[in-house]
Amino acid sequence: MTQVPYLSAADLERLLDYPSLVDALAQGFAADWTVPVRHHYSISISGEAAQTLLLMAAWDAGQAIVMKLATITPGNGPRGLPAVNAVYLLVDGPTGQPRALMDGAVLTVRRTAAASALAARYLARKEASVMLMVGAGALSRPFIEAHLSQHPIKRVYLWAREAAKRETKAKELAALGLPVEPAGDLEQAVRGADIISCATLSTAPLVKGAWLKPGAHLDLVGAFTPEMRECDDEAVTRASLFCDTRAGALKEGGDLVIPLKAGVIKESSVKADLADLARGVHKGRASADEITLFKSVGTAVEDFAAARLAMTRLGT
Repeated sequence: MTQVPYLSAADLERLLDYPSLVDALAQGFAADWTVPVRHHYSISISGEAAQTLLLMAAWDAGQAIVMKLATITPGNGPRGLPAVNAVYLLVDGPTGQPRALMDGAVLTVRRTAAASALAARYLARKEASVMLMVGAGALSRPFIEAHLSQHPIKRVYLWAREAAKRETKAKELAALGLPVEPAGDLEQAVRGADIISCATLSTAPLVKGAWLKPGAHLDLVGAFTPEMRECDDEAVTRASLFCDTRAGALKEGGDLVIPLKAGVIKESSVKADLADLARGVHKGRASADEITLFKSVGTAVEDFAAARLAMTRLGT
């Protein structure tokens, strides 16, 4: 067997520009790929928050098979290491032989940001010009860049619990040419934003529904376990609800799981997922004043679409 090529983080950042990646994800969600329910495990680590292990697969029968192993380690922050680490394998469908190994962390970050930007294509107001990024971690820059690729955003505010962290991150992003400035007051920033993206490890609501202005779009990414959440019940009841996949969002993400278990919402409260939106089954935003909420927990469809785009760009 010939040596399997490895696509590094730098390779994927070069190959997966956001306009192309968002389009690739739209095509992926409209396709008829097989995506089994992912395996999701919690691993206890003494003295720190539990680690999460994710095993994800998908395939286009007779064409390609993909597999990803990912870990989410909240305790990596003090170590100066990224919380998300992953490796991704693309396998030839007809023969079952490996075709490429990829840096799963960058692929995951970029496809996650692109999925939210894709959702916003259908759910945010077309003229959305003010964005709030809640969280100053590794996802902040990708999310800002992805949303900028889809909407005429003129100002981006960044909020994090630690003032020093949000000031440093805002300066870092502004130095890259992004229109970012720190937000000192979360409520004020939410009230003025057209698009609010949350990518945190919060276990308690950060964004309150009372703060959302008519026409706002709330993008929730960080609460990836049933115990975590980034918004309160009022946000969920005020908004029209959407998600990446019902199978994931209604079982794994606390922003929907918690109010669902409490009887605040029903499974039928979710109007559509990304497949419905990409296939035109649901048109998305219904009016200028509608408040929309998108819950993302991730799916192998996004990884598959990103990996295929990278291989296409390489001409293989």
